[in-house]
Amino acid sequence: MPALTGLAPDPRHPGYYLVEVDRGRFASLPEETVAPLGLEIGGGLSTDILERLQAAADAEAATRAALRALARRPYARADLGRRLVLKQHPPAAVERALTRLTAQGLLDDRRFAEHFTATQAARGRGPARLVSDLRRQGVERRLAEETVRATLTDEGVDPGTAARRVAARRAAQLGDLPVPVKRRRLLAYLARRGYEGQLVRAVVEEVVALYSSG
Repeated sequence: MPALTGLAPDPRHPGYYLVEVDRGRFASLPEETVAPLGLEIGGGLSTDILERLQAAADAEAATRAALRALARRPYARADLGRRLVLKQHPPAAVERALTRLTAQGLLDDRRFAEHFTATQAARGRGPARLVSDLRRQGVERRLAEETVRATLTDEGVDPGTAARRVAARRAAQLGDLPVPVKRRRLLAYLARRGYEGQLVRAVVEEVVALYSSG
């Protein structure tokens, strides 16, 4: 039976304990995980206790990996979870980590969607593309649609004006192509950027007239 050979406060992480099993470092675990187990140095570790320690260690590793990722940029919960699993963190540990970070307010799909919408709209992405991109990252559809609509309003972004700006920039790149070709390419380009509807057709006609030689 494995034995607990070390249990001491972790000097680098207040409120954590360094756990040593069979004279090898096992993990740094929070006091609230270690205390209820009644561990004693030199005592044997049953299969049940060892499994609980391992699950806690896996959750800590997943949490720290998630925090490192979030320090670089925001993530949607589902997208971050997929990335952690791809990095070989056990799914159960990932779920525990995500639940912990959500409870601490460090992981929030609405806040992520607001940030994503504001930054990507500034780069010329339209409403449909923004919603689609958020859905691909695991944001629930209703939340994605509501957040895109509200954030564009808060940021003072008018989709028609934005579509006109994007179309004008693209039309200038198309040069002297025949009008039908230019119109078709602009419509396809705006659709890929997330602009849709009759407004887009009106924008394309306006821009084609401005950037065509005759």
